[in-house]
Amino acid sequence: MSGPQESTSFAALRGQLQEAAAVFAGGQDALEGILLGLVDDVDRAVREPLEIFPVCHHSPASATAMARRLRDKQPKVVYLELCEDMAPLLTELRNCRLPVAVQAFAGDVDGFPVEWAPLSVVAPITEASAEYQAIAYALDTPGVELVLVDRSADHVFQWDSRGEAVAGEAGTEGAAASEEPEAGLHGEAVGVEIGDLRPRFAELEEHLLRHGKVRHWSEWWHQYVEVPLGDGAAGHDTYRQVMFLIGSLFRRLAPGDGARVRVDEDRERYMWTRMREHLGATGTDPADALYVCGAFHAASRVAEFGVHGSDTFAISPRSATIWQYGLIPSSHASIEAQFGLAAGSVSIAATEWAKSLKRTRVKPYRLQGQAGTKKSGRKQAVAAAPVPRSADAEDKLSGFLGRPPVLDGLDEAELLGWSVDIVRAARRSGYLASTADAIAVFETSILLAGMRDRAKPTPYDFQDAAVTCIEKDVVPGRRDVRRLVEIMMGGDRIGRVGYEALPPLARDVHDRLAPLGLKLQQRGVQRALLDMASRPELTACSDVLWMLRRLMPHGAARPIMGERRLGERSIQESWDLAIGTHQRALIELGYEGVSIEQVLEQRLRRDAYGPRATTATVLAAVEDATLYLRSRRLADELGTHALKVLATERSVDGAPEVLRRVRALLAYYRTSEPVLPAWIESFVKAGYAHYCTLLPTAFRDEDATVGQVAAMLGFLFSMEGLALSLGCDRAQLELAVAQSHPEEPSKTALLWAAQVQLGTLSRAELRARCARLLDDPLVVSAYPRYLSGFVHALEPVPGLADVVVEAVSNAFARLPDAVLLPWLPLLITTLRSGAADLAPLLIREAGRIFPGRLAALDAWVPPWRAPEVLPAGRRPGSGEPGPRGAALLPAHPAACDAVAELLGCDGEWARPGLPAGPSGAGLLAAHPATCDAVAGLLGCDGVWATADARPSGAASPGAVLTDRHPAAAAAWESLLAGA
Repeated sequence: MSGPQESTSFAALRGQLQEAAAVFAGGQDALEGILLGLVDDVDRAVREPLEIFPVCHHSPASATAMARRLRDKQPKVVYLELCEDMAPLLTELRNCRLPVAVQAFAGDVDGFPVEWAPLSVVAPITEASAEYQAIAYALDTPGVELVLVDRSADHVFQWDSRGEAVAGEAGTEGAAASEEPEAGLHGEAVGVEIGDLRPRFAELEEHLLRHGKVRHWSEWWHQYVEVPLGDGAAGHDTYRQVMFLIGSLFRRLAPGDGARVRVDEDRERYMWTRMREHLGATGTDPADALYVCGAFHAASRVAEFGVHGSDTFAISPRSATIWQYGLIPSSHASIEAQFGLAAGSVSIAATEWAKSLKRTRVKPYRLQGQAGTKKSGRKQAVAAAPVPRSADAEDKLSGFLGRPPVLDGLDEAELLGWSVDIVRAARRSGYLASTADAIAVFETSILLAGMRDRAKPTPYDFQDAAVTCIEKDVVPGRRDVRRLVEIMMGGDRIGRVGYEALPPLARDVHDRLAPLGLKLQQRGVQRALLDMASRPELTACSDVLWMLRRLMPHGAARPIMGERRLGERSIQESWDLAIGTHQRALIELGYEGVSIEQVLEQRLRRDAYGPRATTATVLAAVEDATLYLRSRRLADELGTHALKVLATERSVDGAPEVLRRVRALLAYYRTSEPVLPAWIESFVKAGYAHYCTLLPTAFRDEDATVGQVAAMLGFLFSMEGLALSLGCDRAQLELAVAQSHPEEPSKTALLWAAQVQLGTLSRAELRARCARLLDDPLVVSAYPRYLSGFVHALEPVPGLADVVVEAVSNAFARLPDAVLLPWLPLLITTLRSGAADLAPLLIREAGRIFPGRLAALDAWVPPWRAPEVLPAGRRPGSGEPGPRGAALLPAHPAACDAVAELLGCDGEWARPGLPAGPSGAGLLAAHPATCDAVAGLLGCDGVWATADARPSGAASPGAVLTDRHPAAAAAWESLLAGA
């Protein structure tokens, strides 16, 4: 690239810098090259035919200079450093309350790594910014064209390198701001700002802060740039040359390599290429245009710089990613957090902007209809001709840099007002502040300003003084004094997007929730009461709220009363709504569809068909489709997909969740549908075979927890009846249990419980094994893990609750304290961490077995230790039946008929050829099946004696039966005694 043309405008300044370099460096060296290069950059930018207006983002001085220049020059074309694809949204700023951010959003990516999704680019806009002044002027002035020339949102990520620094990266200065709740309004979006003006050379920034006697960059900029350029004394040329000089300084002292430098240069090539294309296509005179960009890019040295630059830069095509655009609410804290500014700096800049307008009497530009402004039918008048500029601009830098700093006199009234206000705010926040503290803050502010060579205390000096004099040792409330000062200086203003600027989905949500009668765009929490019984139209509002709860962040829609489960609908609900606070999330939903039903269906499909989807995930999608959308079509489709996902799983990690959701869906379909859906029948059948296959491996796998294995058994045992009716073979489950050989104690206990359920292990044998565990000193230390397995076994075998209570009670009764106390904490933590949801079942069983009063505990005998109680009517040591046993059944024929009918036994009591009489022998002999069933029901063992098997000399069949089964006869007698 050729150097700049010779110019005599800055000859005096060049001579001064050469002399300074000779004095400080002892001759010509790199310092002289840097200093003279700064002048060359300024000279080149000033002489460019297309006027460049350098700005700093959110700078009141830049905004004031921009408003003044627009009224003087009245350009016909305004080129703005902003993503070119965001242009259609700028007109919607009329319907918003600043600050807001223009956003480009892409949920599905095509051409970028999948892990980057979703992609988001934001450009925040505040009223105290030069770009807003340019936008308002161009949109409200007839005949003026606004052209955005920066790279598109797609190119932002095309040029992005996630391993290196990129544009919009936040520094450490904004760390404090990120702690504020509103600091996340931009989310993880990449920020694109106009006027990124900050040293990228760490040593330079440290040097400026140390010698400037300031704490952070925002304070340095306020003290040494904002105040000198914003007082109105500096003219337009002086402002431009100073900003060119600062941009050139930071650019020349920035690191010369890396991704960020390449991105900066490509952005400059992109913008100048776009401007030359527009000038050539429209025939616009460069003198009638104004180029608004950051001061860092204004001092560019690329070959494409200027209207006469080279056209060697080729703009790459956009990717296939579909971008959505909209406006989202922003805030001062979110801007500070995203762009690495000090906490409160944007709020202080807004306050300084208001003061600057009063002091300089500059009339700013505001969009017609902008929230907070008065409507006006008058339009801006366009000047007849632009202000002419000479080829060689006059040197204003020498005079500006050589003049002594202008010392503002102390504004005692303003400082006194600040001191009184901060004491008042501190007292409201719990500080014990008084009038003496107000005086101390006033005097300390003046003292700190003097120590820092300032005639007038800045807001930062006042903030330090307030912290020193009021905060003392502790912070009694939620906010410290530094935060109170920020609020007092203007606070964290939060923007709002108007109804007309919302996407269709957001407007649809507001319309459907209108019957609630709430101001949904208002920030904060509002309570909504829904009585669907008296107002059926609120049912639709309830549906919307439940879907918003599913789609939006926590707190946007929070139910206080009422719930929505499968098969259950509340008739009254109470909600805490903060939709206005979470307006950004609602707007981003609008990028995904035109209705919340469509967005919810898309998300359910994405979750179910995603690469990391599990069976539990797909079943959750089925449940949500049924619960929120009431879509049988979608539920059947996702349920069929769950079968495919189940077939590919080789682990049991999701077994507990699968069991819980399948049970809930089965219960719902059984109560609300005439027949079960085909997919769930197939799922139960496939799941039965699937878990039978994985069961032996899961018992041996160290990574499979006892809870996961218990969930598998719970699925197999609870779904066994349905699975067998669908054609499954129970032998498969018996074989799987027989092939299981666990080594872990908890899984061993779980296997014993499964064997009890299958009938291959009796309860007596299980009790004997537990007793042997307590007798063996080598395994007694592992007894808590056995108990953990027994507790988990209550999931598949809930009937073992009494055995588990017995096992725990025996341990406490038999083990000495020296053995019991060391593993008691392990038992408690094991049960709490692994079986907290099953503990209530165990507690209820213990409550049923143990006495309810403490006084009865001494005389209480556990059921498993109680002696066998002989039935009534049976004399100990006698084999004869009681006196009423023989006449029991004939005496109550109606009761016998009822029992026979209940047990499904048909026939008459007396049959031809069978004896009948008062002894009831004919009754028993005629219905042996009934007697067998009753004997089994009552726990009586033995074989009924028939007439053929009756020994010789027996009196009658009834006597033989009652003699062989005295317990059954006595039970019947006591049961029917009151009939």
